[in-house]
Amino acid sequence: MKIPKKTNRYCPFCKKKTEHKIKLVSTGAKRGALRRGSLQRGKKRGRGRGFGNKGKWGSKPAVSKFKRKTKTTKKTNIMYTCETCKKSHYQKKGTRSGKQLQE
Repeated sequence: MKIPKKTNRYCPFCKKKTEHKIKLVSTGAKRGALRRGSLQRGKKRGRGRGFGNKGKWGSKPAVSKFKRKTKTTKKTNIMYTCETCKKSHYQKKGTRSGKQLQE
């Protein structure tokens, strides 16, 4: 998604149209790797050791093409910063876009 660096927009703080700087922000916090139930945490706790069928902790088969990640695009959140009052605000919703803005 190609976005211009600056744009003219309405600023809710100045209550008029001013020039805004555009910045792409991540859409949310990422889940921790050592949360309860994660494979990584179980392996750190010593699961999957010893004899017999390891079950969940055993070697994993190759990922089939149907089980791969399906989403090909990411939702983008755009943050606008007013050039006059230096306050920031977002657009309403994250939009799904093809190409990401390169930073």
